[in-house]
Amino acid sequence: MSKLPLCSLDGKKLGEFDLSDDLLIFDKGLTAMHEAVVAYRTNRRAGTASTLGKGQVAGSNKKPWKQKGTGNARAGYRQSPIWRGGGVAFGPKPRNFSKSVNKKASRLAFKRAFSEKVAAGSIRVLDKFELAEPKTKFAAQVLKQLKVEGRVLLVLDQVDAKTRLATRNLATCEVTSAENVNTYQLLRYPSLLINKAGMEILQKRLQKAGGKKA
Repeated sequence: MSKLPLCSLDGKKLGEFDLSDDLLIFDKGLTAMHEAVVAYRTNRRAGTASTLGKGQVAGSNKKPWKQKGTGNARAGYRQSPIWRGGGVAFGPKPRNFSKSVNKKASRLAFKRAFSEKVAAGSIRVLDKFELAEPKTKFAAQVLKQLKVEGRVLLVLDQVDAKTRLATRNLATCEVTSAENVNTYQLLRYPSLLINKAGMEILQKRLQKAGGKKA
């Protein structure tokens, strides 16, 4: 049984949150984690970069000057890539960068990433998370009381409008729901704050992941 620190919003220790070791895995999943992160980052690419080739640049086929007798290097047309304002040689065109990871590998990657965070002691469980008002200063005060340093991922069972408004101006804090948190987010943030209701949802996700030790 793994023990996670349980605390209140003012930073006081309330005890420990018990997490079954059956929900953790350390002997497999590294490759799945890599594939999940690569797919996530790749799928965020727009793929809209586009350049004009020499055949697409506007202009006539008239030679800039005659072939011989001027002392200049011969030139066939002004759309040539070697000319300023000409086409681009081998430039980017719109393309689809998307990659897919099968459901089983994706769940395994999530389980391994979460297990690594548990082993590193990077997770703290909050008894509850409620803000008095949707203001940045209240969210910043909570992080200060919890002595959070650096970037932090706040995982809640439900992200209400008040919490989203209060944290959107905090550059080092990202808020997400336990249902939607992904492998990339787990690996990106050094610290994780999860409320108890969110942990219950995450435990169900980890149970679905399977991948028990042999």
